[in-house]
Amino acid sequence: MNNFEFHLTTDILFGRNQEDALKEKLKPFGNRILMTYGGGSIKKRGLYDKLRNILSDFEVYELSGIEPNPRIESVIRGVELCKEHDIDMILAVGGGSTIDCSKAIAAGRYFEGDLWDMIKYRKPIDKALPIATVLTIAATGSEMNGGGVITNLSTNEKLGFGSPKVMPKISVLNPENTFSVPKFHTACGSVDIITHTCESYFDKVDALLQDEFCEAIIRTVVEYTPIVMENPEDYEGRAQIMWASSWAINGLLRAGKNDRWSVHAIEHELSAYYDITHGLGLAIILPRWLRYILSDETVDRIARFAEKIWGVKSVNDKFIMANKGLDRMEDFFRSLGLKLELSAHGIDDSKFEIMAEKAVRIGKLDRGYVSLTKEDVMEIFKMCK
Repeated sequence: MNNFEFHLTTDILFGRNQEDALKEKLKPFGNRILMTYGGGSIKKRGLYDKLRNILSDFEVYELSGIEPNPRIESVIRGVELCKEHDIDMILAVGGGSTIDCSKAIAAGRYFEGDLWDMIKYRKPIDKALPIATVLTIAATGSEMNGGGVITNLSTNEKLGFGSPKVMPKISVLNPENTFSVPKFHTACGSVDIITHTCESYFDKVDALLQDEFCEAIIRTVVEYTPIVMENPEDYEGRAQIMWASSWAINGLLRAGKNDRWSVHAIEHELSAYYDITHGLGLAIILPRWLRYILSDETVDRIARFAEKIWGVKSVNDKFIMANKGLDRMEDFFRSLGLKLELSAHGIDDSKFEIMAEKAVRIGKLDRGYVSLTKEDVMEIFKMCK
């Protein structure tokens, strides 16, 4: 196991009605709050009115309309509001898109220069506004980490950024706030959690405890996702998935490992060019990536994945085990209503080459769990047709 440093600073308020604690929790940060959110769902479910009532003693400004795969334009609008109203703190109400956008706004408030340059060139983030979150969908884990992803559709770029400075100070995780999440987005969120975990699991460093954590998180998501798909208001199911989301990508699983991600780098190009839902893109890519890299070098790990997660019985031929496990994973994704062919989403092979080139270059896939070239990624895309 490699050396590592692990430090979490987010105050987690988990459970029913934990929003009520925000009034006192936010006071130390100042009086002027920018509340960020996406569409109208938080208003339909009553969360918006509840929060405005809780924040009645604060001076609250709003940035609404934050998109899935959040755009740099929303970051720019948010930074302008922060400067105009001398905002003290950002309260992000939503899922990963809203929280990621809010992190970029928090850092952008003090950045001098083009905000896309801050993201694209990963400029050092020396200062940022404090952030609190109220999570409404379990997926990205952005509520308890210092990373984010922003999209620039004009340049077909979807890029990550990060800093401890944008780690949320407070996150409210009330499973009831996810009851109204549609089945499609519930499914995509669960795939996102599974893939985050797999990015740490498929690693060449021997770290048994981290591997056991990974397996437990994935098994939890696999067990409870069908339950909440059938009964969206199953509190325990929503709670388990929400908590799994937070631990899948807060640094715990990758601690002591090489941390060389591959699947997200490939999917980010799909999102950048086709604006596909992130979790759906991951569901398409993940099983095909694993099939493509299956070899004498990786078969033991993939066979263990098949046995520990998908219940494949141990046999002497590890390749049989591995392929059965990947079959079961694909079957699981399909059972959630996800279509795993690019053609089903109007995506042809016209951009495979440019997407593959950028995935390798930007994602540094030559240093991944298994080194990949542009030609390798093109073959993976072809497997997804």
